[in-house]
Amino acid sequence: MDELVVSTEVYADPEDVYAFLLDFPRYANYSEYLREVRTLEGEGGPNTRYALTFAWWKITYTAHSRVTGVDPPELIDWEITKDIDASGCWRVTPAETDAGRDDAGTAGDSTDPTDRPCEVALEVEFDPSSASSDALDLPTLVSFDWVLKKAIPLIRGEAERVVERAVRDLEGSTRDIDLDVYVDSERI
Repeated sequence: MDELVVSTEVYADPEDVYAFLLDFPRYANYSEYLREVRTLEGEGGPNTRYALTFAWWKITYTAHSRVTGVDPPELIDWEITKDIDASGCWRVTPAETDAGRDDAGTAGDSTDPTDRPCEVALEVEFDPSSASSDALDLPTLVSFDWVLKKAIPLIRGEAERVVERAVRDLEGSTRDIDLDVYVDSERI
């Protein structure tokens, strides 16, 4: 399994971040290649199923996913349910607080959760060798292996773009966003 984790800080209430990320159809607004997310069944909780339509180069593909578990306001687990072994999660880690102390270590009276950032992380695991070559209707003379070789490196950029754009919408402003990116494969 290849692993990719993209994380950053967001100045928003963890409950608001969680509710925002639970809205899977919104993700099409943040991705270059994700054209549409349709809800097939459910309302965002466990066993909610989605159809995610991707378009890249001359290829259009609809992946099917399912929310496998939630732990509000910190975790949304999901998996792809056909054509490839892939899963992941959104993780929201609330800021640690020093009861009544501000960042300078002095007494503070702010209870605004946006005063301290929480961390948001998109974690993805997938096995490229599990991808089904029957899933795509490829142009003549285009091999499935060539498509995989070209598409896998795009996953990192897409994950970074989704996290950056989601944070900007959550905060309601544009700022330089520092991403921490972990990959365990040279393919990504």
